[in-house]
Amino acid sequence: MVAFHGKVSYGQHEASLSVELDSEKKTLNINHTLIFHNQSNDTLKTLLLNDWNHSYSSKSSPLAKRFSDEFYIGFHLANDMDRGATENITIIDANSLFLNWKRTKENPDLVEVHLRDQLQPNQKITLHLTYIVKIPNQKFTKFGFTDANRFDLKNWFLVPARYENHSFVKYSNLNLDDAANALSNYQIELKTSNSLTVTSDLTSVDSYLKGSHIITKLIGNQISAVNLVIAPEAEFESYKNNALEVVTNLEETKLSTVQKAIVISRIVTFTNELIGSYPNNKILVTQTDYERNPFYGLNQLPSIIRPFTDEFIYEIKFLKTYLNTYLKNSIHLDSRKDNWIYDGIQVYAMMKYIDKYHPESKMLGSASNLKLLKSYHLTNLDFNEQYSYFYMLIARKNLDQPLNSPKNTLIKFNEQIAGKYRAGISLRYLDDFLGNQSVERSIQNFYKFNQTNPVSASDFVSELKKNTQKDINWFFEVIINSREIIDYKFLNVSKTKDSVSFSINNKTGVTVPIPVYGLKKGEVVFKKWIDSQKEDSVFVFERKNADKIVLNYNNEVPEYNLRNNWKSIKGIALNNRPIKFNFMKDLEDPYYNQIIYVPTLSYNLYDGLSPGIRLHNKTILDKPFTFDINPVYSTIQKSLTGAFQLAVNQNNRDLNLYNIKYSMNGYFFHYAPNASYLKLNPMVQLRIRENDFRENRKQLILLRQVMVNREQNINATDPDFIENYSVFDAKYYNTKTDIINHFSIMSDLQISSSFGKAAVELEYRKLFEDNRQVNLRLFAGKFLYNNSNSDFYSFAVDRPTDYLFDYNFYGISESTGFFSQQFIMAEGGFKSKLNTKFANQWITTFNGSFNVWNWIEVYGDIGLIKNSQNAEKFIYGSGIRLNLVTDYFELYFPVYSNNGWEISQNQYKEKIRFVITLNPKILVNLFTRKWF
Repeated sequence: MVAFHGKVSYGQHEASLSVELDSEKKTLNINHTLIFHNQSNDTLKTLLLNDWNHSYSSKSSPLAKRFSDEFYIGFHLANDMDRGATENITIIDANSLFLNWKRTKENPDLVEVHLRDQLQPNQKITLHLTYIVKIPNQKFTKFGFTDANRFDLKNWFLVPARYENHSFVKYSNLNLDDAANALSNYQIELKTSNSLTVTSDLTSVDSYLKGSHIITKLIGNQISAVNLVIAPEAEFESYKNNALEVVTNLEETKLSTVQKAIVISRIVTFTNELIGSYPNNKILVTQTDYERNPFYGLNQLPSIIRPFTDEFIYEIKFLKTYLNTYLKNSIHLDSRKDNWIYDGIQVYAMMKYIDKYHPESKMLGSASNLKLLKSYHLTNLDFNEQYSYFYMLIARKNLDQPLNSPKNTLIKFNEQIAGKYRAGISLRYLDDFLGNQSVERSIQNFYKFNQTNPVSASDFVSELKKNTQKDINWFFEVIINSREIIDYKFLNVSKTKDSVSFSINNKTGVTVPIPVYGLKKGEVVFKKWIDSQKEDSVFVFERKNADKIVLNYNNEVPEYNLRNNWKSIKGIALNNRPIKFNFMKDLEDPYYNQIIYVPTLSYNLYDGLSPGIRLHNKTILDKPFTFDINPVYSTIQKSLTGAFQLAVNQNNRDLNLYNIKYSMNGYFFHYAPNASYLKLNPMVQLRIRENDFRENRKQLILLRQVMVNREQNINATDPDFIENYSVFDAKYYNTKTDIINHFSIMSDLQISSSFGKAAVELEYRKLFEDNRQVNLRLFAGKFLYNNSNSDFYSFAVDRPTDYLFDYNFYGISESTGFFSQQFIMAEGGFKSKLNTKFANQWITTFNGSFNVWNWIEVYGDIGLIKNSQNAEKFIYGSGIRLNLVTDYFELYFPVYSNNGWEISQNQYKEKIRFVITLNPKILVNLFTRKWF
């Protein structure tokens, strides 16, 4: 064991660790002496130790459930050697008596130690612990071991949990980097192979060879987490700036050491001046920390097409990572409850840095200089304006969350992007409104106070209020503690030669300060803040020759809608914004009506490859009204086809019924050779969500009237052909899904003059701990009445007639050949093509599959169907399913069914069924579902 030397801060826990790395077994053998100091006024009977390394040990741990919720399957499929764990724990007290300890099912990565005697306030107890840390693979969270014998370690040993409000803080590892570790003083003696190098944010006091091993001694005071990087070769560089040593391996091979040193020195100096001096003499800035929280944007593109210089990219990467490490290591807040303060200060500082050193930089970098892109609003945005747009991206989807929400309740996009950015722009908004560097001074005072006192969010709030005479309660009530949206517009604008008067319409009823600008030929001639507003208030400002007045011109206020923020006061005031055409998609430009045009290429068997042009107003941000018109040229029919959609979105901010969408869709294509169909579809969709935004349960009520006009195929006359029909359709969907479990229920009611029928569909999927997966589906449908003379409206056993034209069949009318083999899981869901293909009274089928190895599954279908004038019929089928990408790319090979042994029959290749999804919107969902 190692002993403590040097200065030890009063009141901290003390930990002395002797650690030996077994790089072959990927384990750490640890002897650990812990001196626990009861700094509370309570008498303690138990101690709580954070053991976050053990969160990797089980597929049912809180960390595993988090991965499942975010649709990351890698952890579940990993083998045992890749999993982490803390094993063989023994704990004895100073009298060499063994102490009992336990884990709970709810928090398996916490260790509760039962003391023999009560620990009184201000008393200390010495515990001796031994245990083995099995290091996890880094592919899960980027902490752990790599195949290259590299170890990146954080929260890797037992640490006392914070004690506050009369209890220990019980936070399990959720991959949020917010461990509730108490501050401790550390001395660590680390034994590794002499072929490895050790880098840490602790101070190295000694290092020497001992046989084939190297012994490294490290110390550090008032530390919440110890970072270690153990690698085969030295990959870190050290840069010293005044009293601070920066050790980093942040990747950028194209910059020289001198160039990096200049950037690092500038950032360290800037941060010290803006916030305060780092309390330790050494800071570790790693590539791992950057990769866990990268700067999302175009800097992630391959270097050959990056619109930024290598130096600028390195600067932004280092700035973001340095600020994150600097704040987390020197401000000791509750990272789970008060994370908005870390995020706010970080992004606020980043924006200040860009203002100071890169004021002319654009969101698209050098791409903004290309003439081809000059007309795009995206290329004209200043670099700092992107933060507001990323926040608005999620707000327009009605998925934003209050900034003071606990970090573990945030959806991933809010936790890593939108929430961070809104926190930063909110502090900048307050700073702009207060002036006199009030926010900057508050941050500095709060930071300084934190160095000697425990702090919370309330201390930061108090500091902001203390540094201004203005009432800023609105800032916390509206901006921080709620998800209220802000939206102002002008009313009753009038002007004279020397003045302009107006009133303001507060569209959401949320009152916050708003700036008013006067512009002359695009140049600002005045700016005034309006912070006192009444419904009938009229504001009069000196005109200063302005020809336009604009609310929130520089987007200081995180405002929901900027499209109604300006009025022309030159000549006749026009409310209509001019039309602007853009190729492909652009950001929303509040000063234009944008029309986007995009070439398209679609395919079905009867129209062939069909080029077209799509005209729509859908910018990157969602809008309340959208139109989408897509005329298409059918190369086979030599005529125009296409589709259109008009939609109105109504977001309800405070209701579980969070979105209502009213739409009218129209489609004109061919469903058979020389036979077209026209479908008109007025529809209302009601979307319901849980109070917990992270809950992967979605509910949808769909009400629509489907009106279809079909041409008859003159080459295939059908005596029972149905030409025109109209069907009312009401559907209800309730789905809860993650990687481990999926359950959904769908009910469907269809009413028309010819028939009425109801159906229900249940789906269940379960991925077991042995990586076996079962898929089950039940479908039941019954006609309420049926006046049809054909099977056009009947329930289908293996391939629906698709009379509502809902399914993406490439050859909807095909009964033989390749396109007839396309499979869509609907109605009966059979893969074998049976002689009885329809049911005109009722149907009940059950579909199941089970994987036997990776993506190879066996499937089975059974059912009962009833047709008029016939007895009930039992149907069945079975075979092999290649489940390459569920719902997107699958193959079915029938083996045995009512048809007998299909695999031995002639023309077997025509029995094989396939699922291929080419729709980009559907494919994109594979990647976006983990974010929203």
